[in-house]
Amino acid sequence: MTSSETTVSSWTANDRDPAWTCAAPAPEALEFHRQLDGYAPTALVELPALAEELGVGAVFAKDESTRLGLPAFKALGASWAVHRALEAIGNGTEHAAGDEDGDAAGEIVTATDGNHGRAVAAFARRAGRNARIFVPAGAVHPNATAAIRNEGAEVVEVAGSYDEVVAAAAEYADGSGGVLVQDTAWDGYEEVPGWIVEGYSTLFREVDEQLQDAGHRGADLVLVPTGVGSLLQAAIAHYRSETGTGSTAVVSVEPENAACVGPSLDAGQPISVETGQTIMAGLNCGTPSSLAWPFIRDGLDAAATVSEQDTIDAAHRLAELGVAAGPCGAAALAGARAVLLGEDAPSRRRHLGMTEDSTLVLTITEGSEANPVPSA
Repeated sequence: MTSSETTVSSWTANDRDPAWTCAAPAPEALEFHRQLDGYAPTALVELPALAEELGVGAVFAKDESTRLGLPAFKALGASWAVHRALEAIGNGTEHAAGDEDGDAAGEIVTATDGNHGRAVAAFARRAGRNARIFVPAGAVHPNATAAIRNEGAEVVEVAGSYDEVVAAAAEYADGSGGVLVQDTAWDGYEEVPGWIVEGYSTLFREVDEQLQDAGHRGADLVLVPTGVGSLLQAAIAHYRSETGTGSTAVVSVEPENAACVGPSLDAGQPISVETGQTIMAGLNCGTPSSLAWPFIRDGLDAAATVSEQDTIDAAHRLAELGVAAGPCGAAALAGARAVLLGEDAPSRRRHLGMTEDSTLVLTITEGSEANPVPSA
């Protein structure tokens, strides 16, 4: 399938109030990341061939395939949240106090469909803590499961959807005295997911600096592959804050088989959808984070979905251009093609304020090491 044949599986425009702003993400996470061994801003790669194909002035890929020694952006949120959670244990302010040997009480616990779990396991290991990672049975690529175990974590497979696996992890942590470091929020569990969002804000701060260094005033459109919405929340908070560029359009991109953002916008409230199988394992989430929802409702410009084949095609196109994206990362390009090309593209471009001079940023959230791409 060529890019000119790409179609929008679904498109939900959100007529947000352009005057709406929010508090800027806390700057402490960026300073923390800068002090970590191995920290460096990930590459922002300019792709002129894609700019020509998409009919815009410039396209940049924010390549998260080498983030803090791990193949995905999740390291940003996990590192900061694990640090804050263990700091809280030390202060005795919240969470179950663990023993100093890192046994069940104080064990780091999370649910994942891949990259988040590996990142949590890696930073738990760095902190000298055991980690127990819950995964949906049969839905996570074997390479991803092996990578989690290689970080020294215990992997627990649970039959059921991602939402059911999250519930199992939360129940285990509550019963064992473990420290739950989950990247989605619900009523009564919002502080730790908030730290994860703060961690993700480093990515967008880097983008601003890198675009300025490249002679661009900033991003006009940012496409964000979206699961529960924590990275999306970080993007919206960054671009809609009092210090951000409120004119930057933000679009979420989800798999056809696991799209909850668009339906939630249509319903005017967060809803859960039944998910199916998808190669975009990290996006296979059927319920928006309760913490992310107000930002999505008030600050998102549009939600789009992409097909499996469009994502595979996008991954192979990125590989041709030197960006080794996994399926979740490639979803950003698949979304850009879906939104900016095709019969209804002029109206979508108008909604997003896109012109032939616009600068577009693809958030390439994972490398192909994390989740290999099937053959075209």
